[in-house]
Amino acid sequence: MEFRQLDTFAAVARQGGFTRAAEHLRLAQSAVSAQVRSLEAELGVPLFARTTRRVTLTQAGEMLLARYDRIQSELAGARSDLTELTAVLRGRVTLGATAVLGDFPLAAALAGFHDRHPGVDLSLRSDLIAGLLAALDAGETDLVIGPRHADLPDRFGARRIADEHLVLALPPGHRPVTSLADLRDELFVCLPAGSGLHQILRTAASAAGFIPRIPFEASSAMAIRDLVAAGVGVALLARSAATRPGPPIVTHSRARRSRTRRSP
Repeated sequence: MEFRQLDTFAAVARQGGFTRAAEHLRLAQSAVSAQVRSLEAELGVPLFARTTRRVTLTQAGEMLLARYDRIQSELAGARSDLTELTAVLRGRVTLGATAVLGDFPLAAALAGFHDRHPGVDLSLRSDLIAGLLAALDAGETDLVIGPRHADLPDRFGARRIADEHLVLALPPGHRPVTSLADLRDELFVCLPAGSGLHQILRTAASAAGFIPRIPFEASSAMAIRDLVAAGVGVALLARSAATRPGPPIVTHSRARRSRTRRSP
């Protein structure tokens, strides 16, 4: 039994006769008749009841047509599955992310992407935003998630994915403050010079009328929190870092607002 014979049989059944089936298949009527006779001989049963006026399916023919339709449906499903298999997104994506991302669920987002696109290898790189943007410029990362600052170069596109707020972080028992200006005589803890947070602190302090003293530089927001909690100094800190579990600190929310954005 060949698929060509089955296709011809189905055409005769659906077109209602050998002449119409031959026209539909663009074959000679004799060729159509020969294929059906060959199929009937192989199966050992007649598939059509032939009269001078019409051709109808026998019970065996109806059963075979139903099986033929199921086979065609299975083949269509197989073709669809194979098409999806060959169209699976593949490759490697290197993602850069800062330690502070507001309420953006990075881990859950990466897990969801991996489930949807298992053919893509993900690589995660952590650094300050300046280092990540430099890596993006150099083609070492494909995408960066981190704070977007006002001086972001025009060559980078950006889309906001989460909001972040900056707060004043103070050691436990620190005197009450109402603004950044109240901390003009304090020592500050901050990320290294060149970081976005360092720039924000200097800009905000300048607007408040003073130059901040920053003798203590930390490599991460959580390290800043630990130093503040130990009484080393005060800081401007992302609320998401200030409210994470850890040593107790006092926060004051009257600080300028920042937004966390994804920037390729």
